[in-house]
Amino acid sequence: MQTMTLPELVADLKSLGLSAKPKPGLPQGACPPADTLDRWARAAALAEPETRQAAVWAIREAACAAGLVPASIQGLYAARGRDQWADRTVPAMNLRGWTYQTTRAAFRAARKMGASLLIFEQALAESIYAAQSPAEYTAAVLAAALREGHAGPIFLQADHDQINAGNYAKHPAKEFQRLCDVIREQVAASFLNIDIDASTIVDLSLPTLTDQQRLNAELTARFTRLVRALEPAGVTISVGAEIGEVGAHNTTPDELRAFMATYPKALAAGGGEAGITKVSVNSGTYHGGKVLPDGSLARVPVAFDTLRDISRVCREEFGLAGAVQHGASTLPMDYFGKFPESGTVEIHLALGFNNLIFDHPRLPQEVKDEIRAYVFAHHASERKPDQTEAQFIYTTRKKVWAGMKERFWNLPADIQEVLMASLEEMFREMFERMKVGNTDELVARFTQAPVVPVPVPVPPALAKALAA
Repeated sequence: MQTMTLPELVADLKSLGLSAKPKPGLPQGACPPADTLDRWARAAALAEPETRQAAVWAIREAACAAGLVPASIQGLYAARGRDQWADRTVPAMNLRGWTYQTTRAAFRAARKMGASLLIFEQALAESIYAAQSPAEYTAAVLAAALREGHAGPIFLQADHDQINAGNYAKHPAKEFQRLCDVIREQVAASFLNIDIDASTIVDLSLPTLTDQQRLNAELTARFTRLVRALEPAGVTISVGAEIGEVGAHNTTPDELRAFMATYPKALAAGGGEAGITKVSVNSGTYHGGKVLPDGSLARVPVAFDTLRDISRVCREEFGLAGAVQHGASTLPMDYFGKFPESGTVEIHLALGFNNLIFDHPRLPQEVKDEIRAYVFAHHASERKPDQTEAQFIYTTRKKVWAGMKERFWNLPADIQEVLMASLEEMFREMFERMKVGNTDELVARFTQAPVVPVPVPVPPALAKALAA
């Protein structure tokens, strides 16, 4: 399939009844046909810059016309902090270079079980190594929701908006400004849920836990105030904090208390806006799993008691929704049912979906060979001295999306459908174990109303083409 051009996109918009005045927009209820959505999603991912920007705008406009609006999960998490719902864990899914197709599979699974309590997220590092901007990610998720007939709010989240500790030590103002610019781009893309990660600058050499967490808490408060200044009218963006870096020692309830000894005061000093709703902690997992020399994954002992204790303290002492678990998609499937039991409010899922795609028996061997070749051609310098070849390929192949995105879009249709069917089954089982089925009413009850669409300016090239 060829990627569409700007004139073709303009023709599509006009066929759907695009109005030119007072500003370009689609009529309420206008829904692009399936083949049109496929072409728009491909253009948003692969077209030259002007057509890509126009396709992103078209998808967001079509989603708005259909009532599919990005939303904040703030109300739901505030209700969880008040114990108005329980025994469910929200899956937050990081989807990378094949985002449209993977998200379609997630929505297929969700529709069949009435699951609306879902987050689609993107980590800052992923936007870079997958060459996928926040705006492109938003377009992929919304196009998939339209394609699969989803109804209701869409929760888009920025994951790991992380301070680089080394850069902060050298140039704190510059590093702070870098992350401010990132957050502005994310909010403009309708990421109305933002996870701040300043846990990288926690200094364990300081004498007390409060001293260790103070800078983390102060910076998180500063970024929270920035988010409040950027949020659209009528929306309270949900903000998360991180107090235990994933892969380090297991977080303790006292570390949470130490963080909260500073954070509310630091936030109030700047105006007293709404604070965080959740905290990310470490409970024994690793991002991407712990890889053995043969490339297989070790069975990691998750400290569910840590998650249970911290989630209880979150709710009982601070009114927060609970603890967030990272590095979970590569865990054994039987673990997933334990997260709702432990009171974990949210878990982040990422590499497991890529593993399914890259290792699928129906993915042609020539594509698998291209993945391996790409890793060595572009990232050989990143191999650690003690890594086996299998470990290096496993930990690095997620970066091939930057150069192989189109290769996967061009897979034969029958292979794409098989991959999507396997992804759908994986999502279905995860959703069932995390108990997010039959959550349409719950989401409708506690999602902020009205759900307000964020205005999206018409890209200059599209505006010029429409005027012509």
